[in-house]
Amino acid sequence: MNPLHKLHQAGQSLWLDNITRALLDNGGLQRYIDEFAITGLTSNPSIFHGAITGSDAYRAAIAASRAGNAEALFFELALDDLQRAADLFAPVHRSTRGVDGWVSLEVSPLLADDAQATVAAALELHRRAARDNLFIKIPGNAAGCKAIEEATFAGVPINVTLLFSGRHLVAAAEAWIRGIERRLTAGREPRIPSVLSLFVSRWDVAVAKQVPPELHNKLGIAVAQQAYQDYLALCATPRFRRLAEIGVPVQRLLWASTGTKDPKAPDTLYAEALYAPDTIDTLPEKTIHAFADHGRVGAPMARDGAAAAAMLERYRQAGVDIEALAERLQQEGKLAFDKAWRDLLAVIDDERHRGGAPAAGVLS
Repeated sequence: MNPLHKLHQAGQSLWLDNITRALLDNGGLQRYIDEFAITGLTSNPSIFHGAITGSDAYRAAIAASRAGNAEALFFELALDDLQRAADLFAPVHRSTRGVDGWVSLEVSPLLADDAQATVAAALELHRRAARDNLFIKIPGNAAGCKAIEEATFAGVPINVTLLFSGRHLVAAAEAWIRGIERRLTAGREPRIPSVLSLFVSRWDVAVAKQVPPELHNKLGIAVAQQAYQDYLALCATPRFRRLAEIGVPVQRLLWASTGTKDPKAPDTLYAEALYAPDTIDTLPEKTIHAFADHGRVGAPMARDGAAAAAMLERYRQAGVDIEALAERLQQEGKLAFDKAWRDLLAVIDDERHRGGAPAAGVLS
């Protein structure tokens, strides 16, 4: 039994932070399920950009498509990949009664500040996917929270992305709760699953040049620990408990951006630190293999936030404005996904031209 199986048996779900057509075609994803206890996966514009530019696996589908523009063609490709992945995870989804076995597809990042357009896109992608175990990803910014409430009310399972703090997490969770409560009032089925994706490693990248060496690669973990306390407090509130008591699945906490960015740091740094029962850790392929080889399953994350609070205070004394940085990271994350999205559409358009498909403009 490798350490990933031990981590899974200790109560944490492990999801792959990647998808490529090659993984589907060559049986790689099935091997992750069988050999590494992987029970779900996530995707984002950067991941699909890497998948499409990193191989020829999509070339024939791009050339053959009659989609009207690059964005429409992208969603054809992404939905095909994610439907296949969802089918591979369907046995896990059934055996865990919907707790695990999920895949995720993001709406266009260009819609992040338009709640109405985000909801419309979420509804359409959810309809087209036609899979019970596919989340639609919506960012947890101000407009996104409005969209999360409306999409939840409409019955769309949501993976809330681009969360960087406990405050972000609570705001997104409350939006989901409002959507569920509105469904209850309207007499609709209230069991609409959701997860909250908190980004971790980007904190350490952001402050690496600002803080002394003894504080390198510790901020993301401290923020995650504090957010975990906020999450536990949220789960204990009467509103949250009421939903659980009537059978609404708990909105789970998901750790995102967990690959080690600093080559001087351990390659299993975040995966080891973020172990907490009933949470999800999304792992890049490199981290999966590293943890399977030499990862350690230690004590679970503390339910007492004293150590995290003390560490965050050290960063404040070093001049880091934690709250302001959370807002900056969310905005920078949105801009990074915007760029990856535009680059992705440009690549698809270029492939269409080279493959002889009808020309199409890149969305702006």
